[in-house]
Amino acid sequence: MSTSSLNQSLEQFLNYIKMSKSGSSKTQDAYTRDIGRFIDYMLTLDITSFEDVTKETIMDYIVLLREGKVGTKKVTNSSISRVYSSLRSFFRYLNRYEDIKNNPVQGFKNPKASKKLPDFLTLDQMMDILTSFDLSNPVELRDRAILETIYACGLRISEATSLKIDNVYFDQGVLIVLGKGNKERMIPFYPRCAKLLQKYIREARSEFLKEEHGYLFVSQSGNPITPRAIQYMLKNVGQRVGITLELHPHMLRHSFATHLLDNGADLRVVQELLGHQNLATTQIYTHITVDRLKSVVKHSHPRSKRNKT
Repeated sequence: MSTSSLNQSLEQFLNYIKMSKSGSSKTQDAYTRDIGRFIDYMLTLDITSFEDVTKETIMDYIVLLREGKVGTKKVTNSSISRVYSSLRSFFRYLNRYEDIKNNPVQGFKNPKASKKLPDFLTLDQMMDILTSFDLSNPVELRDRAILETIYACGLRISEATSLKIDNVYFDQGVLIVLGKGNKERMIPFYPRCAKLLQKYIREARSEFLKEEHGYLFVSQSGNPITPRAIQYMLKNVGQRVGITLELHPHMLRHSFATHLLDNGADLRVVQELLGHQNLATTQIYTHITVDRLKSVVKHSHPRSKRNKT
């Protein structure tokens, strides 16, 4: 089998995918890129037949992809999974339609997708945001109250916008929210947040409200505030205080969990406060805190800066 035969097999495979309508145009592009690059790799090893590709060939190829020695950059687990998928489909086609007996990809498992750690704000960044409001201005007082409550209680934005004033119990220092799956949970809030909420209700909400509907946070027209309005407001505040991150309200919830764990909170307590059904969902925040601790030791411990033993 010659170089042209290898590429011809790829062309015939792509035509088969197109004719059978078993893949979108994006999938076909991925096949073209992934299999074409693998054929180029085969040729660097003087492999000119698909029958001669071994499992070791595949393993070595994947290692080189990970290290960025094939292509222009290191490849992530999700991209490795896509490469495996492309090669599996291609060799199945070769087995069925081109009388190739070999299938070196059989038995390989896709790598586990790496979980993206949630974005969060440092305590200093959080304070920069919260202290940037002019509380004598009713709109800014409301905005500060919204962000303070989300951060104080780890609320989802939908929980903040649907929060009813009757579900805030100032005498007990707790509020009750309706979370995912219509499950209620009780969350305590600190005295500073309570004072701010009372000031907002007294000086801003009463000014905006046209007709009582029960929702705690309202727009200037008196209607319940929308998630979009909070997103837009937070983005503007971030720009105002010089935070370059792309801010979104869920970052305040992530920051709530991270800061609690940083300061010694029990993981199961944080799970309950966040309303997570599974502890594994909450455990992702422990990775953040561990990574931060490692970074501090790496950059601050005098022994970590020495190369000699």
